[in-house]
Amino acid sequence: MLARVYQARGLQLEDELDYSLNRLHSPESLVGLNVAVGLLAQALRENWRILVVGDFDADGATSTALALRCLRAMGARRVDYLVPDRLTEGYGLSPRLVNRAAERSPELLVTVDNGIASIAGVEAAKARGWRVIVTDHHLPGEVLPAADAIVNPNLPHCGFPSKHMAGVGVIFYVLVRLRATLKEQGWFDAGRSIPNLADFLDLVALGTVADVVRLDANNRVLVEQGLRRIRAGRACPGIQALLRVASRDPGRAVATDLSFAVGPRLNAAGRLTDMALGIECLLSDHADQALVLAARLDALNRERRDIEMRMKDEASIMLESLALADGEGLPWGLCLFDESWHPGVIGILASRVKESHHRPTIAFAPADDGQLRGSARSIPGFHIRDALAAVDSRHPGLLNAFGGHAMAAGLSLAADRLDDFSVAFDGQVRTLLNADDLEAVILSDGELAGSEFCLEVAELLQNGGPWGQGFAEPVFDGEFDLLDRRVLKDLHLKLRLRGSGGAVLEAIWFFAKAEFLQSIPVRLHVVYRLNVNEYRGIRSPQLQIVDMAAI
Repeated sequence: MLARVYQARGLQLEDELDYSLNRLHSPESLVGLNVAVGLLAQALRENWRILVVGDFDADGATSTALALRCLRAMGARRVDYLVPDRLTEGYGLSPRLVNRAAERSPELLVTVDNGIASIAGVEAAKARGWRVIVTDHHLPGEVLPAADAIVNPNLPHCGFPSKHMAGVGVIFYVLVRLRATLKEQGWFDAGRSIPNLADFLDLVALGTVADVVRLDANNRVLVEQGLRRIRAGRACPGIQALLRVASRDPGRAVATDLSFAVGPRLNAAGRLTDMALGIECLLSDHADQALVLAARLDALNRERRDIEMRMKDEASIMLESLALADGEGLPWGLCLFDESWHPGVIGILASRVKESHHRPTIAFAPADDGQLRGSARSIPGFHIRDALAAVDSRHPGLLNAFGGHAMAAGLSLAADRLDDFSVAFDGQVRTLLNADDLEAVILSDGELAGSEFCLEVAELLQNGGPWGQGFAEPVFDGEFDLLDRRVLKDLHLKLRLRGSGGAVLEAIWFFAKAEFLQSIPVRLHVVYRLNVNEYRGIRSPQLQIVDMAAI
């Protein structure tokens, strides 16, 4: 069964499941790496003031924490960080952020998980006489920032094989090469300890999974190695604390714990307040302090959920109005906006609407500068960043800024241009997709035999990853009889089902479709994952329902 699952995900050879560190791609082909490392080595030797410029999501937070932890471990004495304010400064290294950075008098700026689109910000930093290193993974535009060095596997002439690294993976590669260079230069001969950078792979795993980048072979090595350290109790106190407040066992941690438990709590700081709270949690070396910070992040995440539910209800009303407006159904490209929406939550809202209606979706919220900020999410087959570039090319001046990658992007525009943009975006979607593309398709790994509904198989599947984007967690389907049902918190369904082999199974459907909360037919075709449920120390197999239909 597991071999069949792997083959369906494109694996050909058994050694593709070898997740040892020597399977990582060599950094040799990363364009700009040597120049960046040379500047960092000089900064350490000459004791420059280094300022790491991060981002307000989990990838940005882990990238920032990784850079500070590793640089300090290698002997940097004057290194600090700065993260833009989502509401007032927006994404990336902007001229406004450069003005704030000037208060720290840096001699070297290092961007992590941003910078490739920061043309004006890099220019402003260079005008002040600062050196600038850009490390990023987002797709570059036609013009690159005039930084001293740029490290990004997606640069046009970069031959690095893995184009899907998260920002935290990119800065990890830079730091690994820096350590080797410093060792060659005799930096550690003066009594400085040589850090083992593999000890920081817990941060790399968290940022990679939370940013939902494609888990190609290289990323799977990074994630699996980080998870092994977490399970061995060697994660930083902040990650251990975040797992604890999410009621997850670090000793059994898998990728889904990072994506659904740790990542959202970390992201809550950047969405609602200041990502510095999340970064400080990841930088803390004291378990008690980390737990206090993690508890604050957990509270913010609960607040974020409440905001999300309100916005989701408002979006549902908008979608009903859109569908009825001209009698032709929903636009193919959805653009939603409300004056009251929180700009830190529109990305989640766009994801929820995209999932429920299976079409490219952009949610907008007002920004402090009078513009609208949008967060875009896409469906397979529609490259959202390239679509925004096409709209920008056909309608010059319509967009003030945009950036991102295939499945997610961000943009800004004047408030009075939203209608124009909505029409242009819908037209671009219709140009590149057909009606069949708007029908969601669930790919199943087939049926499980009755004997496979057991704890052993559930644990085998759970530990067979790391699963994630591009290396999807196994999904199965089959026919079941309904034995019992309970509605939980008016949102979820707890079911007892009997399979064709007679096995009686517990099942859970989080955020069940509304029609099934009212009533469920007794004969069902169910799409599910086979998970491990742990309750009061007892572990048992459980179906996590993805979707279902009456037979």
